[in-house]
Amino acid sequence: MRRPLLRLAIAAAAAMLIDAPALAARAAPLALGSDIGRTALILTLLALVPTILVSMTSFVRIVVVLSMVRHAFGMPETPPNVVLVSLALFLTAFTMSPTMSAINRDALQPMLAGRIGVEPAVDAGSRPLRTFMLAQTRDQDIESIYAISRTPVPARPDQVEMLKLAPAFIINELRVSFTIGFIILLPFLLIDLVVSSILLSLGMMMVPPTTISLPIKLLMFVLIDGWRLVLEGVLGSFR
Repeated sequence: MRRPLLRLAIAAAAAMLIDAPALAARAAPLALGSDIGRTALILTLLALVPTILVSMTSFVRIVVVLSMVRHAFGMPETPPNVVLVSLALFLTAFTMSPTMSAINRDALQPMLAGRIGVEPAVDAGSRPLRTFMLAQTRDQDIESIYAISRTPVPARPDQVEMLKLAPAFIINELRVSFTIGFIILLPFLLIDLVVSSILLSLGMMMVPPTTISLPIKLLMFVLIDGWRLVLEGVLGSFR
């Protein structure tokens, strides 16, 4: 069954904590060798889950675009942050489901069954995530990060370090989300300009343009089914 990354991490941690003696007996090659070490590893991984969710998934692009839609209306608090973040999390789980299924199949389940140790599980789990990130990231962004770190660019994609791939991936996500945001903001800006020109020509300079333009923006967005178009555009931008 496909689950979001956060649920997978929590389920894995709970299973390992509950059945730690049995797993320790079956997983002889495990490098940690003790329940205390295993518990420390689980807590460390759980602490890293928010960082992984933000920096190594599609969450950045989705939440930035949704925030730009909100600001395009001139309503910085509507929809509320909790609504946008919740929608971004569900869409992230949807777009990342093939990657998370591969991590669950190749790394999480074999480690819980005691067939592989922690280090092989980390290596196996990082491959699908690396494949997803490389598919979204431009070569120029990776080269820029390596140039900043003053290290040579690797010859093959599988040799790219995760510590350098992650910032390159975030830079690319911000670039793409800003590009989509510009396309979204342009028609709203046009409405503001038209309304301001009409009010100025009528001599109604004391009337705030947003008072007239906001209902027009909402009506236009509803008539064209704007949320569906935005979500289709954002999800369709992933490779």
